[in-house]
Amino acid sequence: MSFAATLATALRALRANALRTILAMLGIIIGVAAVIVMVSISQGAGREIDRFINTLGTNLITITPRSVDDGPRQGGEEGRIPFTDRDVESLRDRVDGVRAVSGMLRGRSTVVGIGVNWPTSLVGTDEAYLEVRDWPLIEGRNITASDVRAGAKVALVGQTVATELFGGATPIDAAIRVDGVPFRIVGLLGEKGQSSWGTDNDDVLIVPITTARSRLLGGHEIVPNPVDTVLAEALDGLPQGYVEDRIADVLRDRRGVPPGGQDDFRVRNLTELISARTQTQRTLGILLAATAGVALIVGGIGIMNIMLVSVTERTREIGLRIAVGARPSDIRAQFLVEAICLCGIGGAIGVALGAAGSLGVASAAGWPGTIDLPVVVLALAASAGIGVLFGFFPAQRAAGLNPIDALRHE
Repeated sequence: MSFAATLATALRALRANALRTILAMLGIIIGVAAVIVMVSISQGAGREIDRFINTLGTNLITITPRSVDDGPRQGGEEGRIPFTDRDVESLRDRVDGVRAVSGMLRGRSTVVGIGVNWPTSLVGTDEAYLEVRDWPLIEGRNITASDVRAGAKVALVGQTVATELFGGATPIDAAIRVDGVPFRIVGLLGEKGQSSWGTDNDDVLIVPITTARSRLLGGHEIVPNPVDTVLAEALDGLPQGYVEDRIADVLRDRRGVPPGGQDDFRVRNLTELISARTQTQRTLGILLAATAGVALIVGGIGIMNIMLVSVTERTREIGLRIAVGARPSDIRAQFLVEAICLCGIGGAIGVALGAAGSLGVASAAGWPGTIDLPVVVLALAASAGIGVLFGFFPAQRAAGLNPIDALRHE
């Protein structure tokens, strides 16, 4: 019997019991849809983490003060001694392996434009901040070293602040008031997007750190010229652990940490985020394998049961086919083709549902939705393989029937 004739016979047999055919395909549909959706979620989550890492800056190292476990002050905010401008200068001068170092202060302020008030995140920093954060300017200029030395009342604005205050108009050279202090906008930042904590990176106003201390955020009771956080960008190709060790050595010397004593600062890089990304994808991969594997196995068992029922119901038909000259291989091929058709059609439906589900999840999560062709091909190949695997036993059983017994079957 030709393949075309075998396929036509298989499709007729499946149409004869449409409801049973649909129920048999459900497991395959669910399994293939699960493959598509879970792979899409895994890839989407990975891309989102990568995007967040990129918003922080390339090779970024973050240095923050922390309290030490020393008597009643342990763990308290009052135990955190800020850095100073001299600390930042020492890191620039004494640490090899860093491209740029920037100190910063953070706070909240209200910006007033022409008849518009907008509360935003305030960053006081220096001329190296944009380089460390890998943050481009799309218009205007950066804060300069002379702006920092003079405590100039100039500002850079993020996309969100510019939109809220000026709509579509250029903000460059516009006059604003920040907590009542007049400033002039000299630069417009490129778009950074949302952070992993759900905050808007573009809702920011950046001013010279000296201006932030003297006019907006204030200083520190004990430490002159305080710096809340220091950001450093390591050179490409260097182990970040090497740069971190050099930073720690300089800060221990600057802050008087005794040998073997507890550091009153913390040095971090993106390793934790990258590790979280890897762990997330590994976990989602395991979930993918478990969900899809169980669903496909269940679907395969369901198809095998349906095919066994079909063999029993069509025993006389099989006997007649053998009696008129059909070979066991023809009978085996017919039932295998039926099983493969069941899984192939179910797989195609599963791909459609999985694609729709993936795009829905991506839309809800706010990341771009993509369907990879290799994943679709793999899912369809897996469904066809399930058809061969679980259809072989019923097909072999049909091919092995004794024609005399089959014709006597009631």
